[in-house]
Amino acid sequence: MEMLIAGLVLFLGVHSTRILADGWRTRMLARVGEKPWKLGYSVVSLLGFGLIVYGFGQARQAPEWVFVAPAWGRHLTMLAMWISMILLAASHSPQSHYKAWLHHPMLWATLLWSATHLTVRHQKHDAVLFGAFAVWSALCLVSSYARDSRNGTAYGPPVLKKTLIATAAGTVLYLVFVFGLHKLLMGMSPLLGH
Repeated sequence: MEMLIAGLVLFLGVHSTRILADGWRTRMLARVGEKPWKLGYSVVSLLGFGLIVYGFGQARQAPEWVFVAPAWGRHLTMLAMWISMILLAASHSPQSHYKAWLHHPMLWATLLWSATHLTVRHQKHDAVLFGAFAVWSALCLVSSYARDSRNGTAYGPPVLKKTLIATAAGTVLYLVFVFGLHKLLMGMSPLLGH
């Protein structure tokens, strides 16, 4: 569990600089330059991600049960994950309706993914992983909307074609996960629950 927590601290910590220390981040970018900053950011992120994967795998070997998952949790998560995958795809399509409405679709995708997984994953390491991402994405959304308001950020008008492409891409990604990739990566099928 320690490795999982260390990975979360590194990964979410480096992804929280705009929430916790936006002024420091701006000064560091100006001092070291964009490329070195992004390189350091990437190295710390990859190290954190590696520790999360390793730590989560280790914690799964000695599970500690926290609660019994509700029967409806899997259905809610299946629906939320479809929406989450569409929002993830929309985060790469700045002219979609999703971007125009939500402004930060990737953060919403992360919040949906993590919060709904808390209803189906009922072991301590699950609560730590998904709980950390749920809290982080919620804080990030609040911070991002406040920053948009301060800066007067404007999002362009949506284009239906971009919305349809994001919806189709997200749906395909969802189906790939549901019908194989989730089982390959996580060792369990979301359809069967094992």
